[in-house]
Amino acid sequence: MIELSEAECPSQIPNSNAKITADMFQVGDQFDHFTIQAHLARGGMADIYRAFDLVTRSEVVIKIPDASLIGDPAQYERFQREINISQSLHHPAVLRGIGVGRFNRIPYLVTELVEGQSLRDLIAGSAPLSSEHAIPLTRKIAEGMAYCHENGVVHRDLKPENILVSPDSQPVIMDFGLALTKGTRRVTYGSLSATMGTPDYMAPEQVEGQRGDPRTDIYALGTILFEMLSGSTPFSGDNPMVVMAMRLNDDAPRIDLVQPGISPYLAAIVACCLQRNPSKRFSDMTALIDALDHPETVDLSILSRLAASKTSSGHPRSMIIRAIAFSIVIIFGLIILALILQTIRP
Repeated sequence: MIELSEAECPSQIPNSNAKITADMFQVGDQFDHFTIQAHLARGGMADIYRAFDLVTRSEVVIKIPDASLIGDPAQYERFQREINISQSLHHPAVLRGIGVGRFNRIPYLVTELVEGQSLRDLIAGSAPLSSEHAIPLTRKIAEGMAYCHENGVVHRDLKPENILVSPDSQPVIMDFGLALTKGTRRVTYGSLSATMGTPDYMAPEQVEGQRGDPRTDIYALGTILFEMLSGSTPFSGDNPMVVMAMRLNDDAPRIDLVQPGISPYLAAIVACCLQRNPSKRFSDMTALIDALDHPETVDLSILSRLAASKTSSGHPRSMIIRAIAFSIVIIFGLIILALILQTIRP
């Protein structure tokens, strides 16, 4: 496990050296023993560069913390967590960490370079995907997540943006900054808990503030499969709070009714992943893989239960009103939580 000493923690870095932005490095610049080739992306907490390693004579990716990390112990811990996880996991479906380093005492992460595109771009350009395309992708992602779970890592922020797809259709899972590992302590990011993921892919238990477990990743993967097959996520609304409230109160729609032509067996698999109660989902990723391999063994009664639930859920207008009302409650709850956290944080 790689950890920086307290003296090397970014909160101790002088401001004159602390701010690293995409504009700081241009093509051709040398960064330690790396030559910058391109600025690939700016994420929520880091800038990502394609670079050439002058020592190994190979192309790599360098992830450098955003300026928001400086002086924020919680954000720093998230980056430290990603460093540790990237170097402990070794699976074709998980982004491989190559090493770490420091530049002006700021830590950075070096990972393998995966040629291809993000699953987000694939969905945007090709969805709805055929079952023949979506199922193998889902299965490989599930294999990677099964490996993570076996090694005590729960991703908790699984989404198309965090999955790369190589030209030979090999998905590669990345960004473990919100991952839960054995012994991980709860940290807060501003006024929100680190258990929070991306609203469209958050499991109901995450919306409720729980830390989550492997079944949380099953829900997220079910949402991704739904989106690959239909081109949209199961729930949509005017704002994230409405979407989260709908996820707590309503069952996800049947994918075979949203996208005609989907087999009832595949629809039942998606429905099982998207159960609001974690105990009613697949018990683990291996069970999901078995269902994808042998769909004829899946219990189709879940589809009739969904139909009955939708019939008894009331008029769509009342559903929207209920969702909005619940979102207001969540907003006030988050405001109160933020005030409490601000008073107790050192």
